Amino acid sequence: MAEKPAVLIVGGLGYIGRFLALHIQKNGLASELRIVDKMLPQLAWLAPEFEDACSKDKFMQADASREQSLARIFDRSNGKQWDYVFNCGGETRNSQDDEVYKLRSLALSVALGKEAAKRHVKCFIELSTGMVYKPDSLPSKEGDKLKPWSKIAVFKLQAEEQLQKIAGLNLVIVRLAHVYGDYASQFVATALSMARVYQHLEEEMKWLWTKDLRVNTVHISDVVRALWDITDWYAVKKMPSWDEKSMGKVPIFNVVDQGQTSQGTMAEIIGQLFGIKTGFQGQLISTFARLNMDSVVDDVNDDLLGPWADLLEDAGITRPGPLTPFMEKELLKDTDLSMDGSRLETVVGFKYEKPKITKELVQEMIDSYTRIGWWPVAK
Repeated sequence: MAEKPAVLIVGGLGYIGRFLALHIQKNGLASELRIVDKMLPQLAWLAPEFEDACSKDKFMQADASREQSLARIFDRSNGKQWDYVFNCGGETRNSQDDEVYKLRSLALSVALGKEAAKRHVKCFIELSTGMVYKPDSLPSKEGDKLKPWSKIAVFKLQAEEQLQKIAGLNLVIVRLAHVYGDYASQFVATALSMARVYQHLEEEMKWLWTKDLRVNTVHISDVVRALWDITDWYAVKKMPSWDEKSMGKVPIFNVVDQGQTSQGTMAEIIGQLFGIKTGFQGQLISTFARLNMDSVVDDVNDDLLGPWADLLEDAGITRPGPLTPFMEKELLKDTDLSMDGSRLETVVGFKYEKPKITKELVQEMIDSYTRIGWWPVAK
């Protein structure tokens, strides 16, 4: 039997990185696993189930965007090289200055890619976003038109382009929809925090734009399974069913569930779970919002952050987690995140275990927040 691969995860304490580490550890997939992150585990809001996967013996604190850190990150005690390198790092906060993304995302990706090429790593997996596609309600395939619509996406696309120019890099690019699941703190989690406030205030929760606006999703458990299956397909199976002529030299895969999640999907699930009325702002208010996005977002955030703090205090949550109803205006644009994930299924043979977002899966998210002490449970 072939020796199991040695795996390096950069950004290994981030949301996807920690779940990937857990998947690898639980299933005994690696001969050696190293998790690199600039953050310390004690500050990373790790739930108890990650203790073994992200333990001290596997963890290295380092900033991979700094060139002087690369040798320490990549060198192994046995003198061999890592087989797989997953870049789960980069800036995940929205609305930062361009320089932040240049340094923490773009420079990080390029530095890691060059080092991986130099050391002949068998597979380098770059995590990107579906926000690189030109917004369209029709699902975008991997070869469709690109027009990034968030700052994160602008610099992720630059990273994709620069990595593809690195000679000798065994590169795979994975573009993700909105990732949700236990302990998630972005997008779906923001909507849940907002809903908790509206439930408390006994008010209707209204979305901007329309119920048809696409906000495609994918569950974290499917994301980490897909990442591993793609890597195995590339490095072990040697890319069966890949047609370089029609698909391109570098494999690119969308990872998105089959549910074509829309704002209407989310409104229905949230309405059922929280027992609140949900709806959509009329065209007049949506048009006003489009022209005055800054002030609209500021007003909503002002209305929600105070009651959220009160809810946390009433629940005795003295050390709040990463959950917040704070809305990022970058993610409030009238832009569809609509992706076609069929290539992953037909080429790699991947099967989604959670093919669409459901009320039960969202309830599991809330249950995870309650377990870890982040959620102001309704009294």
